[in-house]
Amino acid sequence: MHPAPLPVDAIQAAIAEAREDLARGRARIRAAYEAHPATSRMLRGRAHLVDEAISGVWRACAMPDDIALVAVGGYGRGELFPCSDVDLMILLPSAADGALQGRLATLVGALWDIGLEIGHSVRTPDECIEAAEQDITVQTNLLEARFLDGNRALFGEFVTRYRASLDVREFFKAKQLEQERRYARFEDTPYSLEPNCKESPGGLRDIQMLGWIARAAGLGRNWQDLARRRLITGAEARNLRSIERFLQHVRIRLHYLAGRMEDRLLFDYQEKLAHAMGFEATAAKRASEVFMQHYYINAKKITLTNAILLQNYAGEIFPARGGPAIVINDRFQAVRELLDMRDEDLFERHPSALLECFLILQQRSELTGMTARTLRALWLNRTRVNAAFRADPKNRALFLEILQQKRGIVHEFRRMNQYGILSAYLPPWRRILCQMQHDLFHVYTVDQHILMVLRNVRRFMMGEHAHEYPLMTRLMLGFHRQWLLYIAALFHDIAKGRGGDHSRLGMGEARDFCEHHGLAPEDRDLVVWLVEHHLTMSHFAQKEDTSDPAVIRRFAETVHSERRLVALYLLTHADIRGTSPKVWNGWKGKLLEDLFFATQRLLRGATPQQALGLDDRQEDARALLRYYGLRPGVEVPLWAQLDAVYFMRHSPEEIAWHSRTLYFRPDADEPVVKARVAEEDHGVQVMVFTRDQKDLFVRLTGFFGRLGFSILDAKVHTTRHGYALDSFMLQDPGNDPHYRDVINLIEHELAERLKKPGAPDRPAEGRLSRHVKHFPITPQVSLEPDESGKQFILSLTAADRPGLLFAVAEVLARNEIRLHTAKIATLGERVEDTFLVSGTGLTRNDAHVVRIERELLERLQI
Repeated sequence: MHPAPLPVDAIQAAIAEAREDLARGRARIRAAYEAHPATSRMLRGRAHLVDEAISGVWRACAMPDDIALVAVGGYGRGELFPCSDVDLMILLPSAADGALQGRLATLVGALWDIGLEIGHSVRTPDECIEAAEQDITVQTNLLEARFLDGNRALFGEFVTRYRASLDVREFFKAKQLEQERRYARFEDTPYSLEPNCKESPGGLRDIQMLGWIARAAGLGRNWQDLARRRLITGAEARNLRSIERFLQHVRIRLHYLAGRMEDRLLFDYQEKLAHAMGFEATAAKRASEVFMQHYYINAKKITLTNAILLQNYAGEIFPARGGPAIVINDRFQAVRELLDMRDEDLFERHPSALLECFLILQQRSELTGMTARTLRALWLNRTRVNAAFRADPKNRALFLEILQQKRGIVHEFRRMNQYGILSAYLPPWRRILCQMQHDLFHVYTVDQHILMVLRNVRRFMMGEHAHEYPLMTRLMLGFHRQWLLYIAALFHDIAKGRGGDHSRLGMGEARDFCEHHGLAPEDRDLVVWLVEHHLTMSHFAQKEDTSDPAVIRRFAETVHSERRLVALYLLTHADIRGTSPKVWNGWKGKLLEDLFFATQRLLRGATPQQALGLDDRQEDARALLRYYGLRPGVEVPLWAQLDAVYFMRHSPEEIAWHSRTLYFRPDADEPVVKARVAEEDHGVQVMVFTRDQKDLFVRLTGFFGRLGFSILDAKVHTTRHGYALDSFMLQDPGNDPHYRDVINLIEHELAERLKKPGAPDRPAEGRLSRHVKHFPITPQVSLEPDESGKQFILSLTAADRPGLLFAVAEVLARNEIRLHTAKIATLGERVEDTFLVSGTGLTRNDAHVVRIERELLERLQI
């Protein structure tokens, strides 16, 4: 029997009517939500609106009576966010023939025509079961199937067969693995500065997963059902619903703001979201920071509840799993590799057990976590960690013991933070909990950054990570009482966000902790000093001329002892690496390492010149030249034109590289340009040797800027016979590792450009990043004489952008300022550059200095 012809006119009329109904309905629902925000009414109202539109088109298309239209996924659950996809399944009794396939294509096309983002599948019941067995995502979507139109009996058959085929235990395991993979995608943290409110840990997906497993296992269809089964408490059920509504509001508002399906809390939307949801700025925080802190706290609660409920679900789904409990002590036992309290009122009778449980987890590697009832009791009793608890010598000893264990330090501090124990035990921690950092290079909240630094310090102790930074591991293993560095890591940023110098404020907190916990005076002094000076080494390495003996001497006077030097080096290394994967690179590591060894030699009795290794550098460079087959003495003509400053600013390997290139042409008539991939592929090193010429630095920075490179470091040197011998460390801002492809281009094209005078290249204008747009940095410029009074130190801070260094070079050239060296420090989107300069018009408080500063500020403005 041939199917009836398609009613084309009726379909077009239905499309037009549905399109109008959807537009009116969406506007009505949005207006009602804006007037009286209610997530259930809004989400279910949108689902009902779409139900009616789809059913109208379905009927207009005169679909056969033996097939069914089914809503699946979130739409099947009856919740439809403003810009979410509409997931449909067309259920067939048997495979579709050609005529039916054509009719189905018309239906789907019509649904797109009315303005819906359709995701659809066409399956028989057999195909549904097969697809569900192969794909956990399909199995989950089908779990929430809801009948829309067509053959209800066919839908009933599918539901019966699907339920019979569902293996609850395998479903539970698969959803756990799926969550672990999802968490890994987001680095196992809900605290990134732009989290995904749906997929990140602590987002809506965590809540939905709890509902899916409960439904699959027949444990309940809502939070009240779970409370009735005593899987959660009534208070937890109410709290879960409140957090769920909050996250739903966030996602609804986000979709409306973006005008599309956007689930990332990008900086572009955070301030608008905050105001839309009623958050106001405070004296110390933007409205967006108040809102995001509220978001993180809710996400934290969700991850905790998720962990508790998954364990409770496991107890219901795998009731016979594991053997009898193994007694650990009077207070705790082990149940299925989980730590369990032996009495329900343990924490009420023995509050010290609130810390002891974390110590036991460190000491017993077979334990993977805590039972659900222990976790819940821990969370509910966290307020028992009060002033009296903190003053108890037993608890203070327990806390120090946790810091001194051989394993599990980072894991347990993360747990203590997650379960609210750390902020209860360390009151200053409460003020940084979930606190954002809008400094454009930290990608974590303050508390998570501190825990990341603790992790980095801890990894220096672990043999399996020794290959990453062997020197760090060697220094850490030789450091007496390594746990003092863990305390310094915990306190180094604990005063962030209070206003004022957080290093000075933090040292006070660190001193109080050390005194209260009975640390020896020398240990206390070390921790306090590290907190006060945790930024000092990075400042010297990245902003000062560490080839200057006076700079090394000043740094050595600051650290005073080799023990402090080692401790500060370890902490600084861990701190920079703990800000963002984009901030750390091998070049910064080399700057810190050079400063460390120079200072170490000075502290061991070397003269400043010996500390910088001038004689050793020359001998090492000569040895390298012999290694490359050059006869003794070939370097003499070139080296005769180089002063001590050159040898102090360059490593033996760099000196040998320059000498191999220039020994036979120390009076080259034409420019010499050589480039090479730097060690560990962290950039391109470029050497330029040419007769000194006007505006040379401007031309060089313009050339590199046109190619799209960032300049990480510049060493500008003028030889005794009037040649410029300049070195640059370049990096592709996009972190493209294929540097070798551009080496020939740099060598040939730059040399050709330097042969003839001409206007400098102007770097291409690039767009500012979103971060800089939303969190601008006020430029700062300082031009002050150095200690000798002969040269000036130019310091500037600004938001990074293409061509920034070129703009600075133009101002200096126009004012006839000579550049001697440049320290380029790029911290995420922020640059902190320092230049050593000289010029005949530069004197203290001179109007010329003021004019230069003003010109620079104008060029640095965004």
